[in-house]
Amino acid sequence: MTKAELQYVTKEAVQRGCLEIRNKGKSRKIPIPLKLKVALEKYMKEQGIQKGIIFLTSGGKIVDRSNIWRGMKKLCEKASIDEEKVFPHNLRHLFAQCFYAVEKDIAKLADMLGHSRIETTRIYIMTTGVEHKRQLEQMEMVLGWRTGTT
Repeated sequence: MTKAELQYVTKEAVQRGCLEIRNKGKSRKIPIPLKLKVALEKYMKEQGIQKGIIFLTSGGKIVDRSNIWRGMKKLCEKASIDEEKVFPHNLRHLFAQCFYAVEKDIAKLADMLGHSRIETTRIYIMTTGVEHKRQLEQMEMVLGWRTGTT
């Protein structure tokens, strides 16, 4: 989610249970799962948020990519993870892969990500050779090979 999209994460949207995001001439609705709604309501209560945008800096500005990146880098340090491999956009890819693993619906995923082209969405769910090998091994198919000379 970009800074332009974070402005739509408001107390009112949480209460409705749905974000209505308008960005780059597109409009989409993102439902807020119940567990996330409960967590956000708890966060808003703890932070004393009465209305409006939920994620603001201490200076009152909308949280942006650099704020998120700094937080992620601190977590990397605590978790002993190479911070050079972690970026806010990785979360978008993680969401896409998890969503697709459950739903297997690339059109619905494209809608959730705000993509107008399925080809763009495919980039988010591409798997590696290691993943392909694991999937093939799970299929437990045995291929017969003839070795030696014929």
